[in-house]
Amino acid sequence: MTAEDQLTLRVLSALLREDVVGLRRRSTPVARPDGRWLRLPAADGGALLLAVAADGYQCEYAARLPLLRHESADGRTAELTRFADILGALRALAEPVDRPGFDAFAEEYRQTLATMRLHDEVRAATHRRLAAEHGPDPAHWRGHRGALAHDTLAAYLDHPVYPTARGRLGLGAAELRSCAPEFHPRYRPRWLVLPREAVSVGGAVPEEVLPGRWPSPALLGMPERDRDHLALPVHPLTKARSIQEALRAVGLDRDAALARRPHLDLVPTLSMRTGALADHPRAHLKLPLDTATLGAANLRTIKPGTLGDGAECQRLLEAVTAREPRFADTVLLADETCWAHAGHPLLAALVRVHPAGLDQSAVVPMAALLATAPSGRLVIDHLADRFHGGDPLALLDAVLRLLFDWQTTLFGYGIALESHQQNISLVFDADRVRLLLKDNDGPRINAVRLGDRLGPYAFDDPRITTEDDGPLADLFTTITVHLCAGAYAFALARTGRVPLVAALRMIRARMAEAVDRLPHGPREVLRERVLDAERLPVKAMVSAGTLFAKARSGAMDINKHYTSGPNYLLGA
Repeated sequence: MTAEDQLTLRVLSALLREDVVGLRRRSTPVARPDGRWLRLPAADGGALLLAVAADGYQCEYAARLPLLRHESADGRTAELTRFADILGALRALAEPVDRPGFDAFAEEYRQTLATMRLHDEVRAATHRRLAAEHGPDPAHWRGHRGALAHDTLAAYLDHPVYPTARGRLGLGAAELRSCAPEFHPRYRPRWLVLPREAVSVGGAVPEEVLPGRWPSPALLGMPERDRDHLALPVHPLTKARSIQEALRAVGLDRDAALARRPHLDLVPTLSMRTGALADHPRAHLKLPLDTATLGAANLRTIKPGTLGDGAECQRLLEAVTAREPRFADTVLLADETCWAHAGHPLLAALVRVHPAGLDQSAVVPMAALLATAPSGRLVIDHLADRFHGGDPLALLDAVLRLLFDWQTTLFGYGIALESHQQNISLVFDADRVRLLLKDNDGPRINAVRLGDRLGPYAFDDPRITTEDDGPLADLFTTITVHLCAGAYAFALARTGRVPLVAALRMIRARMAEAVDRLPHGPREVLRERVLDAERLPVKAMVSAGTLFAKARSGAMDINKHYTSGPNYLLGA
């Protein structure tokens, strides 16, 4: 199957799951000799037919052929195989006000397809380089430096939900090669020198992690500004024009200067806007990037308020682990309390510092488990061979036993984290697995229950706090259940590694054990809304991120906008 066919299948499945233009709600099942089709009335009085197969992961069906069949009112039939024609037929069913979103998605598709073809060209050479640098078996890649190599493998994977996730809007092949994780390059940020009083700073760069590495204006070639200015890093792919517009917006265009000398060598992580220090990979710099991923509206900038929210959430998680000693050495937190910003989403930086003492451990982002290793096998196969007797289900069992215990415990305090596959790393040692969490700036908090248990916490983003468990349960389900559990069960079943029923039974059993440890109120919420619900919330990311404006979709947060799908845990 070509890259275009693969991408078209994923897009059609996503549009069906999100019921775009009524693909689920308005279509009628039709049995044909080759299988089931869904028949949707077309704009010209005919019909569009989508070939589907039973699925069950977030939707009853998935697309099985990369096409739409058009049956005209006079009985003629045509197969639409070019994506432009497929999207055009669906666009004709959309309200006129929504059609620009379909046009934007067409460009998103085009850029993603170009990236997929680029990946096909370079994957083998990148795998050879990783094997030469780290060894042939990724289960033996060690510490934070090894984690960066796992990030590179994961960057070739598709997102479990968003079909065009490999595309970065506005970036061409040369820019991707210079800074994207799938190429495992090194790059150097530029530095913006700003008046000290214009920069808000939280925390301090730990000297033992970054000794002498934060540059002074003098080091960057501006000794005359050394006394009363600070340097703020700028991602090299953020355009100078965008930086000038940002400076003008906050009144600093006459007082700031872009240093001519770049400084620090960085290696990109799976989150392209974040780079690890090449010579000290425990430390990461998260920088605004002038692009969008996972939807045209999902900009990779950094809202200044999220920096303080991330630090506040870290303090909150530390308070929980202090009260729950079983997590003291099994749940590790990256330090995200050091940041700086000048009042604009393009003028900000976060210094993330990962825990020490992991140099001999295998540190693997969850997002890399299903990635193909240089050997041609999956990363999870290598890890299962080393740590779980060759049984990938036993590995997943050990991971979810800890993950569900942690996430349900947080729910009991009134906390749900957006800790998806990219934000959780697994730390494997000979006798145990631990969790390493980062990027916790977008939680949902039941302020009433949290206040009763831990006291008040303050967040800049008003969407974080609520007074009921509904938003928490939705986030818990779409992230912890779907992305960190269900996605692996269905993927391992598709590749024949694990029977689907066995995987889902294990997930339900581990979830039930964790839920049953909770006090009455939170326990009943998760039983009713997750374990025993007929349908579960499902992210509607294409709708909220690209196809529809917020006024049309009603999405307060494009990453937390939902439709619904079948509860695959019921049958388990």
